[in-house]
Amino acid sequence: MLPLWGSCREATEGVRAAALHEARLWLGTPYQHQASLRGVGCDCLGLVRGVWRALYGSEPEIPPPYRPDWAELGGRELLAQALDRRLTRLDLAAARPGDVLLFRMAPDAPAKHCAIASAEDRMIHAYWGRACVESWLGRWWRERLAAVFRFPEP
Repeated sequence: MLPLWGSCREATEGVRAAALHEARLWLGTPYQHQASLRGVGCDCLGLVRGVWRALYGSEPEIPPPYRPDWAELGGRELLAQALDRRLTRLDLAAARPGDVLLFRMAPDAPAKHCAIASAEDRMIHAYWGRACVESWLGRWWRERLAAVFRFPEP
């Protein structure tokens, strides 16, 4: 868990660094829908949940069971609303390594994929059918970026 930090800036930098460090530990974790166990299995939300647990301890809320096509069926911004309840929303241009990125896969669909920014043009995310990987944050992903969040200060 995070130690207490001196100033607000130090705390923010410490949270982002700790989140990125933890996300890197998840690299290679096999993709498994609804899972959130480092080295065993995770999906994109499971990665963010695991980073939260490493930073703060227990999760403040557990997501209900969800199907892979949950966003296409419901039409509501459930993931964005959940992130808004627990993380700090930022301007898209403010994204830094250690922040949570939220993507909308189609223009009129709810946002349904999340990742942890790892560098200016890189992200760590659980990739359907593969594993938790670090990949390029290229034009295709940038066009789908819907929101950026920062883990809260301790």
